Amino acid sequence: MTITRADIEAAHARIAPHVRRTPVLNQAGAFGHDGPVSLKLEFLQHAGSFKTRGAFNALLSQEVPSAGVAAASGGNHGAAVAYAAKQLGVKARIFVPEISSPAKIAVIRSHGAEVMIGGARYADAQDACDRYVAESGALRIHPFAAASTMIGQGTAALEWEQDGPALDTVLVAVGGGGLISGVASWWAGRVKVVGVEPEGSRALHAALEAGGPVDVEIDSVAADSLGAKNTGDLVYEVCREAVDHVALVTDAAIRDAQRMLWRDYRIASEPGGAAALAALISGAYKPRPGERVGVLLCGANVELVRLAEIAS
Repeated sequence: MTITRADIEAAHARIAPHVRRTPVLNQAGAFGHDGPVSLKLEFLQHAGSFKTRGAFNALLSQEVPSAGVAAASGGNHGAAVAYAAKQLGVKARIFVPEISSPAKIAVIRSHGAEVMIGGARYADAQDACDRYVAESGALRIHPFAAASTMIGQGTAALEWEQDGPALDTVLVAVGGGGLISGVASWWAGRVKVVGVEPEGSRALHAALEAGGPVDVEIDSVAADSLGAKNTGDLVYEVCREAVDHVALVTDAAIRDAQRMLWRDYRIASEPGGAAALAALISGAYKPRPGERVGVLLCGANVELVRLAEIAS
């Protein structure tokens, strides 16, 4: 599968009236790097994460049945689909796993969607969602393994290139891989795109290593947003061509990044949202001197009590 820049430009025109054009923060000599660092503040997006882009593109690029839409989510995708559905007057049912944070479930419900607990892990919630779709005829909005979702997420890179400085490398957190598929497709052949996954949740790393999608075990502090068991074929096909490599970070490094973002910038980031920065500050990704590095900060739906524990 190939996603083109024209696909992403068309999606941006489609969703622009409904999403925020999130700002870019440019730093020099920060995060242990002597060169410039550009942060795309996508956590400021509606519903708290980049996923609102893919949700709107999916809903606006296909016909929605009377049964509405359904989605399985660790939290952020569900919040995004719920928000988009509410704005467009569509009924939504969201299936979440038991590990989803109360903060994310509260965001989903605040947008009027029906929330169903679909099992212990994300894969269980996806199975429950698939059964509901088969029975009801609702439109399934997949969090990553769908072209409309990937293309929608790629609009973040389009804006970043227009609003920010020239970049050599971009660091992007990976759960199922929808975000990095879109971002890497936008910058293919022009900017190096590096995925970042927790050591305990490495679906894309494992797929690239194995030469195809494989199931992985999930055990990470970021599992509620970066906890996909398998990337699926579409993500793998895009990323094997467009992604340079995947860097792995520890849970401790992710917490350190959350702590730094709060301490120095007063940014309340969830673990998955801080993972890309964790690669830079921990040395999991080592830029060359003067390299122009971009870091996508992708999600802010964090339990404030938990953040207070980490920041103290």
